[in-house]
Amino acid sequence: MAFTPGLKASYSAQIAKTRELPLVGRTLVKVGDTVKSTDEVLSADLPGNLHILRISEKLGIDPDEVLDAIQKNNVSIGKKVKQGETILEHSGLFGLFKSRFESPCDGVIEYISKTSGHVGVRESSSPLTITAYIPGKVINISEGKSVTIESQGAIIQGIFGVGGEKIGILHDLNITDNKAITEADIPSECSNKILFGGTSPSIEIINEAAKRGAVGLIVGAIDDQALTEYLGYDLGVAITGDEDVPMTLIVTEGFGNLVISNRVLSLLKKFNGKSGSINGATQVRAGAVRPEIIVIHSNEDKAVIEKDKSQSLELGSQIRVIRVPYFGAYGQVVELPNELTLIETGAKARVLKAKLNDGRLVTVPRANVELV
Repeated sequence: MAFTPGLKASYSAQIAKTRELPLVGRTLVKVGDTVKSTDEVLSADLPGNLHILRISEKLGIDPDEVLDAIQKNNVSIGKKVKQGETILEHSGLFGLFKSRFESPCDGVIEYISKTSGHVGVRESSSPLTITAYIPGKVINISEGKSVTIESQGAIIQGIFGVGGEKIGILHDLNITDNKAITEADIPSECSNKILFGGTSPSIEIINEAAKRGAVGLIVGAIDDQALTEYLGYDLGVAITGDEDVPMTLIVTEGFGNLVISNRVLSLLKKFNGKSGSINGATQVRAGAVRPEIIVIHSNEDKAVIEKDKSQSLELGSQIRVIRVPYFGAYGQVVELPNELTLIETGAKARVLKAKLNDGRLVTVPRANVELV
């Protein structure tokens, strides 16, 4: 017997989310506070871009001349400047020709180099706020850096997604699990809704759902061409979540024409009309990150809190491959060799043999599969 993870689909689990700033900022809550998903818990000021003005080279003058001209124009470190404002004015031969150098942006003079004649102008900072993402209780704080929020609720993981964090109301499309979504299946008004159900939406359907205001779409599978068209480029990396897309897209099973698993769909239906938090961020390499759907609730009468458990991998286990070249393929374990096997990377690893649903017999590292 061996052990391997599976995608989570738990009605009731203890959920903790650590919210972090990319730089030191301000903490807006304290331990013990109860927060809503939209509450701001951290904030910071992101430094603006630094523009290096190579005045000496641009005007063809010595650094000493740059410093003299800057001083005459009352420019010093810390001074605020406007876009187009004259940084210096330099008189040429016999004072007949004058050269001006203007600021390329609004900002503050950050440094003036005496050796090179360069001037640094820093654009104004922009505010950054981090919300709680899930409602719950603040259980830990690293002052100015992070806040951890804990709740009880349902969590469902997908196999792949694009788009970042969204909060909305779960809405059942109420179609069969193997039906390709059509325009008629999309509600005319989708504002603040997370749609779920069906499979294989075309690019037209994805765009229409986003156009009608949906913040999320959860489907069984998607065609890789539709995904490329939605993003506007071919996704060539194994890390997602920062895409500039209007609607987060989560795929629960894989690519092609696959249906949402019954355990996922039945769980989503339990929370139809409820507020949920979703994130399409995916990392399929080491340290895997899965797209997620979270619905916070405290209905202890219907379920006992489920702790994360490893699941046994045995002969006959139903698995899904989570690495190329068989990414997203389903199959059944037919052999579990005990000895280490040399794989394509040149390393030795524990492997399994599986019969895929399309009939192929393949050998893959055990770390490249998950139970379904």
